[in-house]
Amino acid sequence: MLIIGTNPRAIKFAEKIASAPYLGYQIIGFVDNQWFGGNKDNLKRKSLVCDFDSFQSYIRNSIVDEVIIGLPVKSLYDQASKIITTCEEQGINIRYLSNLFDVKAPISGNCFSDEELLIHITHKNMDFYPSFIKKTMDIILSIVLLIVFLPLLAIVSIAIKIDSPGAIIYSQKRIGKNKRIFKLYKFRTMYENAEKKQADLESLNEATGPVFKIENDPRVTPVGKYLRKTSIDELPQFINVLKGEMSIVGPRPLPVRDYKGFREDWHRRRFSVRPGITCLWQVNGRSSIPFERWMELDMEYIDKWSLWLDLKIILKTIPIVLKGAGAF
Repeated sequence: MLIIGTNPRAIKFAEKIASAPYLGYQIIGFVDNQWFGGNKDNLKRKSLVCDFDSFQSYIRNSIVDEVIIGLPVKSLYDQASKIITTCEEQGINIRYLSNLFDVKAPISGNCFSDEELLIHITHKNMDFYPSFIKKTMDIILSIVLLIVFLPLLAIVSIAIKIDSPGAIIYSQKRIGKNKRIFKLYKFRTMYENAEKKQADLESLNEATGPVFKIENDPRVTPVGKYLRKTSIDELPQFINVLKGEMSIVGPRPLPVRDYKGFREDWHRRRFSVRPGITCLWQVNGRSSIPFERWMELDMEYIDKWSLWLDLKIILKTIPIVLKGAGAF
C-alpha cells in the first residue's frame, strides 16, 4: 500500500494501519513534496518514497498493490488527478480516504472506522464472488488435468531426458500480478545454457515490440519443437496455478527481459490480473500477431472479463492447440 500525502488525515490512517497488522496491509511509504507528518518516528521510518513529480517513474518501476489518496483533493486537484490517471493506466487499485461526514450521496466504499471511508475510485472488473469462483475453478481444473495428463507427463519427461542432457523441467523468472516476479515452470524445450546464447541471436528476432521470438530458433531441441508446436511444454504451469501465481486464463506472463522493454504505461495494466496459461492472444494468432495487437487483446480481456469469457477462451484453445496454429 502506498499513501499519497502526509497531512493529518493520511497520517492518522497510516497509524491505524500500522497498529493493525492482522488486516494484512503493508505500507510501502508516502508520496508528498515534503514531510508534513510531524515527529512520527514509527511512520518516518517508512519515509517519503518520492514526490509528486517523480510519482509516475516510481510507480512504473515498483510493486504496488494499492494507492490510497489522503490528499485534500479540492486544494491539490492537479496532483491527485495525475496520480489517478497514472494508476488507471497501469491497472493499480486506487482509493480515496474521505471523512464520512463529507459524503452526501450513496457511494461504493469500505468503512475503515466510525469516521473514515475508503472510496473506490477505480472499478476492477473482477468482483469478489466471480473472482472467487474463477480461482476455485482454476484449482479444481488444474488438479484434474494434472491427474489426467500424468501418463503423458511421464512419457514427455523420458523423451526430454533421452533427447538431450539437462533438466526435465525448466524454470524462468516471469512478471506476475502487480509486477511480482515468480518462477514459471515449463518442460525444457531448449539445449542447456540457451538463455546465455540469446544475446547472440537478438539480431534474428522476428517479433515486434520488446519480446523475443524466432520461428526456427537454433536453441530448440528436436523434442522441444514438437512440445512447442503442441503446447505440451506448458503443462507444468498448472503447478503455478495451484501455487496461486497464475490462472488458467489470463494475459501470458512475460520474461523479465521483455518487461524491461515496455515503453507505454497502458501496457503495464496487463499486470493488474494474474497471468494465464491461455488467453485471447493465444486464440487469435499467437506469435503471428504484432506486439501492439497482443497488448490490445490483453486490455480487451481485462475490460470485458467474465466467467463466460474464460470458458469461451478455454474452448477455443483446444482446437488451436491441436492444430498448432501460431506456435513457435
